[in-house]
Amino acid sequence: MTVELHRPFLVGQVPAAGAQILVEASPTECAALALRMGLPEVVALRCRFDLVRESNTIVRATGLLQAQVVQTCIVSLEDFSATVEETFTARFVPSGTENDDPDPESEDEIPYENGTLDLGEAAAEQLGLALDPYPRMVDATLPDVAEEPDPHPFAALDRLRRPN
Repeated sequence: MTVELHRPFLVGQVPAAGAQILVEASPTECAALALRMGLPEVVALRCRFDLVRESNTIVRATGLLQAQVVQTCIVSLEDFSATVEETFTARFVPSGTENDDPDPESEDEIPYENGTLDLGEAAAEQLGLALDPYPRMVDATLPDVAEEPDPHPFAALDRLRRPN
């Protein structure tokens, strides 16, 4: 699996008082994220993580994701700029120890391996969650279409029966 935005951070580097880490995507990383997300463009992405250790292996993250993206309107099919700003909370847990709770209200858990959190991938996942699945420009309206009544299913037979 190719990771478009990779920012490794060792669990052991999170001090007892916590750490604040800023992840910013380069133009190349933004282009790769746009491809992954199916967007015309990711102009900018930055994500601030406030990390606090809950135990030797679990790290709680609260954060703020900010991004400028270009989306395609589902009504007009025109591209438009959109701002994404989302606060989030998640827990980094060792791979294989994730909670199986299907409750959508339960806290997100992000698995990690070899004692290394990938804050870049976590930021990319947060962007994917924050994007509007049905983006619509503010003043987008459906075009007026002249409605013709549906022809009666037997109209063609009726024309055959009547002489011209």
